[in-house]
Amino acid sequence: MTSTAPITGNIALPTTGPTAAAGNVDHSGRNRLVIALMLAATFVVFLNETSLVVAIPRIMEDLNIEPSTAQWLSTSFMLTMAVVIPITGFLIQRFSTRSIFIAAMSLFTVGTLLGAIAPTFVVLIVGRVIQASGTAIMLPLLMTTVMTLVPPATRGKTMGNVSIVMSMAPAVGPTVAGLVLAVFDWRWVFIVMIPISIAALLLGITKVKNVTDPSKVSIDVLSVILSAVAFSGLIYGLSSLGESASGEVLIAPAIPIAAGAISLTLFIIRQLSLQKTDRALLDLRTFVAPGFAVSISLMMIMMAALFGTIILLPMFTQDVLGLEPIQSGLLVLPGSLIMGLLGPVVGRLYDRVGPRPLMIPGAIVVSASLWSFTMLAETTSPFIVVAIHIPMSIGLAFMFTPLFTSALGALKPHLYSHGSATIGTVQQLAGAAGTALFIALLTVQSVALAADGSSETHALAGGVQLAFMAGGILSIVAIVLTFFVKRNAPEEVSQKNPAAQ
Repeated sequence: MTSTAPITGNIALPTTGPTAAAGNVDHSGRNRLVIALMLAATFVVFLNETSLVVAIPRIMEDLNIEPSTAQWLSTSFMLTMAVVIPITGFLIQRFSTRSIFIAAMSLFTVGTLLGAIAPTFVVLIVGRVIQASGTAIMLPLLMTTVMTLVPPATRGKTMGNVSIVMSMAPAVGPTVAGLVLAVFDWRWVFIVMIPISIAALLLGITKVKNVTDPSKVSIDVLSVILSAVAFSGLIYGLSSLGESASGEVLIAPAIPIAAGAISLTLFIIRQLSLQKTDRALLDLRTFVAPGFAVSISLMMIMMAALFGTIILLPMFTQDVLGLEPIQSGLLVLPGSLIMGLLGPVVGRLYDRVGPRPLMIPGAIVVSASLWSFTMLAETTSPFIVVAIHIPMSIGLAFMFTPLFTSALGALKPHLYSHGSATIGTVQQLAGAAGTALFIALLTVQSVALAADGSSETHALAGGVQLAFMAGGILSIVAIVLTFFVKRNAPEEVSQKNPAAQ
């Protein structure tokens, strides 16, 4: 990579080559356009991650499949994300911004088209896998681009927009799908995405410019294999825990979890060796940076709470309160929208006051909300669910933007792509872990209560209470960790030559 001069117009201009010859050209307009396109495209692909959940019952009926088979619509998506995301650090270094964006949106568009016309369940799964491959690339690409183009003084504002993608898109996915399913059949969950994804692809082809300098880095095949086994094994095992509690799995979750843990250990050993010569697939020196490990730990807890809540609340409102899917989706829509709208606001506050004044009260509000959810019962009014979910969404909004900004802001520029890939991987692992924990506790408690003679709704409500209690306990750990997050001052790092660091 070429050396860089001081940041001008939100981009570090090379001191050699065509760009430098143009002098101090203001690229701020181009940078804003690139980031805006990536934000919109990433929101669309992440919206799709959770939107299919509410359509599963209709897919089961239409394609004549069992619940144990249908769950692969979600599991295959998460597994693919887990396999592809660790490779994105290499892809971002090796290829240009524009080519990666086009490849990601092409994959997502092809997968969406395949899902819309799928005649069989196998074809539908193939479509989901292709969709997930494109989705996995977009978030690390977006975050790396933001860290490359946006100066430290204003990163909080931009990362606030990124937090909309990370938190709001998965949260509103089921609501959007519920609205579609109220009028059309399940294929329309894919069909409505097609014109949007095609538009994003065409805009990427015509508008996205290269903002990074690709380098001829090599990829370690053994690392790819180890990461694939490690992260897919862990996510599949965790995803199976809830089903295993009711005895509905063919493979005991301990087997893939053990295989994943062993492979992860070997993967870490391999990366520690390769990073000495800058050949690591996922450079673990990110965890040496002050604050990165703490931010990642907090992010895991918050993502686990978010995804656990996403999966649990629809089950409670539909199976206990007897609401329709569309009503269930609308209950969580206000909180999800507020969380998204607060992202940029929290980002601006972060630029002014740093992370702790935002995260400490945010973590306390999230914890209070999770403990409030432990009081849900068959007689609970749906409006109580809304009244608890909105403060929780506000608390999460005050957590995510500072976490993303603090984590990546602690890194040197040449580690941005690896840090972004780590965050994306952690999101998937934490989402799977949160879902697994909440569903497993829900199942165990509801089965135990049913065995004691409780009604089905009472037993399920009891399971929901126990699951949220686990979330409440984790949230206390999160409150403690927020006191250890520090504001980074990476301005001097951003102006150095990344290749020399």
